[in-house]
Amino acid sequence: MSPSNPVLSHHISSQFNEDLQDVHTKFMTMGGLVEQQVANAIHALLDTDENLAIDVQFKDNVVNQYERDIDEGLTLILARRHPAAIDLRMVIAMSKANTDLERIGDEASKIARIAQNLCEEGESPRGYMETRHIGNQVRVMIHDALDAFARLDVDQALKVVMADVDIDREYQSATRTLMTYMIEDPRHIARVINVMWVLRSLERIGDHARNISEQVIYMAKGMDVRHTSIEEIEQKVNQK
Repeated sequence: MSPSNPVLSHHISSQFNEDLQDVHTKFMTMGGLVEQQVANAIHALLDTDENLAIDVQFKDNVVNQYERDIDEGLTLILARRHPAAIDLRMVIAMSKANTDLERIGDEASKIARIAQNLCEEGESPRGYMETRHIGNQVRVMIHDALDAFARLDVDQALKVVMADVDIDREYQSATRTLMTYMIEDPRHIARVINVMWVLRSLERIGDHARNISEQVIYMAKGMDVRHTSIEEIEQKVNQK
């Protein structure tokens, strides 16, 4: 995900370029860490790896520190450089995406905490197949959203937005399946509910990946596509 973002190198002031590049680098580093946190949380759950689950929870503090550092860097840019046009959009978009990354980290920590509890209880409950499938999809969404952000790739950002619709549909289907299972076999209700919370966290991660991609569209096109249907977003993006 090496950035080739034109916003980072077009300023007369080399210091402005350096300030933007520094914050952008921290943002992408945080993104890589968060992406790994999600992968590790899912692995900890599916492989009953208690040590990995504990490690994910511990590293959430690192994610939080990145969020604070990026916020501080963006605040200094606003105060010192008074950005306008696409520069201002980039600062605003990165600030919002920074919050989404931190919340993805929180969801990964929740999954890891549930994984740790389930490791201690032993037998794997139902729902792991659905967890693996949806987990793989949201990991791809995070990666693609960050890649789109690094390269200002509107087409890839749009693909992530569209993928979130599939995640929502599969989450609802998995939830119905697990609810039916609990009705048929109430002995495992508590454990299956934990898996449903994991699926809920994965669905939320997909939402945050979509949010980051919507900020890419805002940066590149100057269009706020939040709370907008897929059809409307496609129409706006394809406008000449």
